Amino acid sequence: MTNSVPPSSSGSSSTTGRSLAGKRILLIVGGGIAAYKALDLVRRLRERGARVRVVMTAAARQFVTELSFVSLSGERVFDDLFSPTDEGAMGHIELSRDADLLVVAPATAHLLARMARGFADDLATTLLLATDKRVLVAPAMNVRMWLHPATQRNVAALHADGVYFVGPAAGDMACGEFGPGRMSEPLDIVAAIETALQGDTRLPLPAGLHGRTPAPARSLAGRHVIVTSGPTHESIDPVRYLANRSSGKQGHAIAAAAAAAGARVTLIAGPVALADPPGVEVRHVETARDMLEACEAALPADIFVSAAAVADWRVDVSASKVKKQPSGAPPTLVLRENPDIVARIGARKEGRPTLVVGFAAETNDLIANARAKLERKRCDLMVANDVSVDSGVLGGEANEVHLVSARGVETWPRQDKSKVAAMLIERLAEQLRRRQGAAGEPPIAEERQ
Repeated sequence: MTNSVPPSSSGSSSTTGRSLAGKRILLIVGGGIAAYKALDLVRRLRERGARVRVVMTAAARQFVTELSFVSLSGERVFDDLFSPTDEGAMGHIELSRDADLLVVAPATAHLLARMARGFADDLATTLLLATDKRVLVAPAMNVRMWLHPATQRNVAALHADGVYFVGPAAGDMACGEFGPGRMSEPLDIVAAIETALQGDTRLPLPAGLHGRTPAPARSLAGRHVIVTSGPTHESIDPVRYLANRSSGKQGHAIAAAAAAAGARVTLIAGPVALADPPGVEVRHVETARDMLEACEAALPADIFVSAAAVADWRVDVSASKVKKQPSGAPPTLVLRENPDIVARIGARKEGRPTLVVGFAAETNDLIANARAKLERKRCDLMVANDVSVDSGVLGGEANEVHLVSARGVETWPRQDKSKVAAMLIERLAEQLRRRQGAAGEPPIAEERQ
């Protein structure tokens, strides 16, 4: 059973109004800084007509107050396994059986571990063990905790038991690090709740999982992966530049996922407002020519992923600030074509990476443009995504991609960029294994020939 629940295509609840009218949600709040988001989650659920009962762990009380949940839910808050009044009527059984869905948000690493081991040492874990209803968890923890093999084992065990997952998302963390581990936003969790209540099992897997077991441990161990990320800045004068809206979130997530799979990773990052992913060698650059030089210097590599939004053009840089003319006429900027980095790498006769992956960020004719780029740039795989204004991809937390190869087009549902990254890295690791003759269909590069 595949039982991870993605956010809706708009990044918010798939329906508005009273879409959860009459539904009974038991919300278990774990202890973490993300607990404050659970307050907004209660409000969003109530707006849609759901009845929400809240159970707080002892650690959750260190971050949010019982009174806040009482005010928002209109219900008393539960936290005591040994309450004389509640347990006289077997309260933990009644709470768990009365709900249509149990939601754990935030689900900390500690709480996930206790769930996976079947502990029942407080009211929250007892409810989770006593329920016969679906359970949806929204993980939230430090990136290193999420990527740790122990947490991945626990997630895999819960996934195999039928627990649904939403997130975690990739992004900046309170500790100053970047990567997967942020709790999904409340509206994304609401959308996941709506999907989980429908019992949809045709859904993608939690990041880092394949089937019902963890992704192969260190599936890229001994490999070198080069990833480009973010925009480039092309100077006009000492104070102005040409740029684009790329945040670098997808590229950084891919680098983090490759490192988690055991690869030696070189991340070549344009100007971004992101922390360097842990365990990754980062080379910061500014222009397209800087990025090309850094890419060629980082070779050889087994995999090259060109996720950066490299500027197509540059101008001759003025040594001084370009001033307004008395006539009011605008200055003339002569555009010069920048080097096409992924095409240069893909066309190399010596030292070409085994797999060269390009990104096609388009606003129209997405698949047609991606197919053309696949051939023109001599890539083994093109990852196509819609970056029009309404898509919310540029700068956002989610992405919907299409994997384009000579064999066809594979569409993945909209999901957190960390999940896209984990799935892409797993796919590339499989292609490298096939190159070694491990099994199965030919690799993407052979399909293209």
